[in-house]
Amino acid sequence: MKRRLTHEVRVGSIGIGGQNPVRVQSMCTTSTMDTDGCVRQILAIAEAGGELVRLTTQGVREAENMRVIRERVRAAGCDVPLVADVHFNPAVADVAARYCEKVRINPGNYVDAARQFKKLEYTDEEYRAELQKIEDRLVPFLNICREHGTAVRIGVNHGSLSDRIMSRYGDTPEGIVESCMEFLRVCVREKFKDVVVSIKASNTVVMVESVRMLAKAMDAEGMTFPLHLGVTEAGEGEDGRLKSAVGIGALLIDGIGDTIRVSLSEPPENEIPVAYNLLQAARVRMTKTEYISCPGCGRTLYDLPATIQRIKAATAHLTGLKIGIMGCIVNGPGEMADADYGYVGAARGKVSLYRGKECVEKNIPEELAVNRLLELIHADGRC
Repeated sequence: MKRRLTHEVRVGSIGIGGQNPVRVQSMCTTSTMDTDGCVRQILAIAEAGGELVRLTTQGVREAENMRVIRERVRAAGCDVPLVADVHFNPAVADVAARYCEKVRINPGNYVDAARQFKKLEYTDEEYRAELQKIEDRLVPFLNICREHGTAVRIGVNHGSLSDRIMSRYGDTPEGIVESCMEFLRVCVREKFKDVVVSIKASNTVVMVESVRMLAKAMDAEGMTFPLHLGVTEAGEGEDGRLKSAVGIGALLIDGIGDTIRVSLSEPPENEIPVAYNLLQAARVRMTKTEYISCPGCGRTLYDLPATIQRIKAATAHLTGLKIGIMGCIVNGPGEMADADYGYVGAARGKVSLYRGKECVEKNIPEELAVNRLLELIHADGRC
């Protein structure tokens, strides 16, 4: 997997894109006027490993209160960047840009009127005039962001495309992409590079197809803006996790994606471990020990579930190490070829240990095998 080339966007204390790891973020569920509640949630998200936190800013009051929240969070010793989420009112974005490290705007409602599902007809000249309205309003906002060192997220939602876009392009990935590109072209003309881009949908197929199309459209116009990935309204529990894994994971394996949010209808800190697990499964950010274990079958030569738990208890601190745990030689060296070390059933009550594909110890009594595995890892300086 080769990661798509993007330039770095600085968002407060962190970088997104470029050579930075894929960043993990979440969003507060509290009212932005509830300063204490927001601070508690931000600190909980940061404690869980979240690297950015977004807050809704429905109006100027909420945008102004972002300054207070930011001061309180910094006073608590937390430097996680804060992102203002703005819809419908560009004046709110202008205020938030003075107090937050990043501001998200939605092309579907930043200048265009709120969606009413009307079919609109434009001549080409009239359509160009609508695009000029976007530019006239967006450029002053970009200038405020430039002055304050504030990054921007241009975040398109499938569910909030404007009537203008829908009338010309229909409810299609092409329309979703064009909604985004209209804003990006203004940023390029203004030489404003501190932009992260997202396209989100609750339908994973639409989301994946649209983001792939956007990446190609940006490449065709020489744009290297970082991409934010997420399945919006994914739900909760297993359903939300699986939908997020399908949508985000498919794109990560394509090499697309510089920051992710797993959107769950749960306390926001719950999103963070899911995101890191997803990144590890896609092999783009290794943050814990990886276990490659077979499901077991009639050939398994030891108590597989109990052995996995013993090995995990002894090695869970070895971040980034990959350990294969195989019930027999059938799934042994071949299936665990990606592992650094292997623990493989050799005969009833006997285990063989591997370093990569090489068998280094054969037929160890099962009761000794976990300790011998640890000794091997330690001897290689991997502990």
